[in-house]
Amino acid sequence: MAVSGLIMIGYLLAHMYGNLKVFAGQQAFDDYAHHLRTIGEPILPYGGALWVIRIVLLVAIIAHIYSAVVLWRRDRHARGGTSRYDSPKARRGVQRSYASFTLRWGGIVIVLFVIYHLLHLTWHVVTPGGPASSPYQRVVNGFEVWWLVAVYTISLLAIGLHLRHGVWSALTTLGAHTSAAARRRLNILAYVVAIAITVGFLLVPFSILFGVVN
Repeated sequence: MAVSGLIMIGYLLAHMYGNLKVFAGQQAFDDYAHHLRTIGEPILPYGGALWVIRIVLLVAIIAHIYSAVVLWRRDRHARGGTSRYDSPKARRGVQRSYASFTLRWGGIVIVLFVIYHLLHLTWHVVTPGGPASSPYQRVVNGFEVWWLVAVYTISLLAIGLHLRHGVWSALTTLGAHTSAAARRRLNILAYVVAIAITVGFLLVPFSILFGVVN
């Protein structure tokens, strides 16, 4: 789960950087979208590198979901089949941690969002704001629609909460918690990554919605 999660975080950072090309204008963004399909030529065919990235990402997603199910089953078995651990510190008498609330349900929100995002900007099955041949114009058309920006915002907040715990948990799992000071640094890093990715992705839709980019 840790390794697959870190692969997806790396992808998110790269994807966020690409999205910010919107601020450079239509030509720069469309050139960037085209370049993604020509990376590695002539060693790789047109779109070859992009398919390698997609396959690696798909394997990471499947591994992440599989790991989550396996860990959930182990967790449930360790509790003797009950839904929560008993905890005298909780008002209801059972444990309900920040992680258990945001990771599981947040993960479902993220999966649904990714499916819609692919239908919109990759497969062009849904075209809020109208279809367009230009990748830049498709992004602008979509985020001029207020409800799409609202959906995008909710989804990015879910991703941010997921990342906040996920970054810390992944690096801790891989052994980066050797001392109390190291744990504090990991906590700060988790906040920085979560906030940077959330804000970085939200800059584009809100800039388009409020007319900064058009």
